[in-house]
Amino acid sequence: MRIIAHRGNLAGPNPAKENDPEYLKEAIVLGYDVEVDIWYHDGQLFTGHDGPAYVLDNKTFREIVTKSWLHCKNVEALEYFDRHFLKPNFFWHQSDDYTLTSWGYSWTYPHMKPTRRSIAVLPEIFNASRNDLIDFWGVCTDYPLEFDPSQSQ
Repeated sequence: MRIIAHRGNLAGPNPAKENDPEYLKEAIVLGYDVEVDIWYHDGQLFTGHDGPAYVLDNKTFREIVTKSWLHCKNVEALEYFDRHFLKPNFFWHQSDDYTLTSWGYSWTYPHMKPTRRSIAVLPEIFNASRNDLIDFWGVCTDYPLEFDPSQSQ
């Protein structure tokens, strides 16, 4: 199962660090993918949940893009990635039960029936366990260490 660190979190929400490019890289170094809240504003990429908070320079973007699930937070980011030559894995969603990413994965709330390539989004808010997620291709969570079978005690 692919495990995606929501906003770079490893052991629960950490609003002070979420979406910070260095924080994201820490999760990637540990072998996880990352869900990144991303904005495009005035010709520049930014990360941040409630608004553009951290500048995402080209070097850092190249370092993280292959392990990132880019959650576009404004329509300009959506348009930017749609035109981008690399076609990174990006998506837009609000409170949809299912959202298709640009790479054909289904960003899926865990109370919904999974598809062949579903990512369970924040299963902890539905009190879902690893066993509840057997049919999902991956999981996006604030608690990757708890959902990672290699971390089992």
